[in-house]
Amino acid sequence: MGKIYKGCRPLIIVGLMMAGLLASCKKDKNIIPAPPAKPIATLGLYEVNSTIYRRVFIGVAVGTVTKVYYSVFDTGSSAMTIDADGIIPASMITDAGITITGDSLVVNDVTVTKQTAVLTYGDATAGTKEYGNLAYATVTIGDENGSTKTGRIPFFLYYKAIDTKSGTKLGAHENDVFGVGPNTNFSGLQIASPISYFKMENGLTQGFKLAKFDKNSYTSNGTYVKDLLTIGLVPDDISSSSGFVMHDLVHTTAGYSPNIAATITYNGKTINGTLLFDTGTPAFANIEDPNAATDQATLPANSTVTISTSAGFTYSYTTTSDYNLTQVYNPSLTHDPRTIFSIDFFNDNQFLLDYTNHKIGLKN
Repeated sequence: MGKIYKGCRPLIIVGLMMAGLLASCKKDKNIIPAPPAKPIATLGLYEVNSTIYRRVFIGVAVGTVTKVYYSVFDTGSSAMTIDADGIIPASMITDAGITITGDSLVVNDVTVTKQTAVLTYGDATAGTKEYGNLAYATVTIGDENGSTKTGRIPFFLYYKAIDTKSGTKLGAHENDVFGVGPNTNFSGLQIASPISYFKMENGLTQGFKLAKFDKNSYTSNGTYVKDLLTIGLVPDDISSSSGFVMHDLVHTTAGYSPNIAATITYNGKTINGTLLFDTGTPAFANIEDPNAATDQATLPANSTVTISTSAGFTYSYTTTSDYNLTQVYNPSLTHDPRTIFSIDFFNDNQFLLDYTNHKIGLKN
């Protein structure tokens, strides 16, 4: 009997091991895999034109104010600004500032602080100045065609906007800006892109991407074009197989600069420069050439411009009488050394901004 016991013992142990293994496999089958990463939202934008000028707009509502205001979607700046008109009572808004009697003003679930600033858009030849205060509120991005909502985030509430060239005061909400660039400091205000404040979960990376704008959908009244803006980047968006050429951004005192080193070729001349791809520039691309013969000149129709970035992205276009309009400036006039490509670039190319890893992706 002893020999039989010893002979069966290994079989019993093996049997127990097999049973345990089968039980383990059975449990593994019940494990639910994590769902694939999904963007926070994919929203449409409004494409608007006036003669040669083109812009894209996005709907914005702040606090408990239900009215939607339409802001310029701007990759060339990094803060959301909105006129105080309709956001707080008119009695609190004067030409000299917003009336705040205590430490701050809270109305319509919007907190307006006493921290003031002047934000400047444009260059030395033309631009706009906004005067206002740092404020905080939840922000609804989009409108009845589709929207998403942030937590409580900082933005700039301005009480007046002035055209720097003419000195004219602009109308209410005429200069509302939805700036989505990578900087985090604007004229001393610690304020960033409203998109950068979303919390990322389940494999998402903080950032956004733009589909190619529809060249044929710009109208004077504005055409809603769906699925142009995706908030939140999934792994495939930033993988090496995505087709985007990724550019590392340089850190500055204002945050990460959106400017990209490149060579620019026009009229058979090649120069080195830095590029800004700016949806907020509505018509002319501006090539800054420190050796330009004149302070300002417009390239004639059928001129070819080619860019090649330090990361290997290349793009060429030909100017026409109303599309891809391009000016050449001497920086001594504009006091801005950057070459700026206008909204027409986005009609031919896709754009991605990764806030987490500080990269801009370009794809054509």
